[in-house]
Amino acid sequence: MLKEFKDFAMRGNVMDLAVAVIIGGAFGKIIASLVNDVLMPLIGLALGGLSFSELSFSVGNAVVMYGAFIQAIVDFIIVAFVIFMLIRTMNNMKKKEPASAPAEPTTKECPHCFSTISIKATRCPNCTSQL
Repeated sequence: MLKEFKDFAMRGNVMDLAVAVIIGGAFGKIIASLVNDVLMPLIGLALGGLSFSELSFSVGNAVVMYGAFIQAIVDFIIVAFVIFMLIRTMNNMKKKEPASAPAEPTTKECPHCFSTISIKATRCPNCTSQL
């Protein structure tokens, strides 16, 4: 059972998934910083000095922080767009199969009887004309 687990864990797709999770976590931090430290202050400034992180309202003793929710939505949209652009770029960079050249013809048409004959023929087998 231990050998099976080792074989499972060392398969390429499991290792690729582990690397993707680690890089995804680091990428998420970069995007969160971009949104929280760069974009949201600019958006807040454009909206008259509004800070989204401070937007909230109270219901009894509960505080609903809807500004943090707005920031999470902006984070998601930016991450989704960046991933879309990366995948689009990767798909465009994939080598496209070159169009294969048309195959050399193996037959031709007899100019006298218009039947199909071998391209190497010097006499038509149907009308016996010299080609």
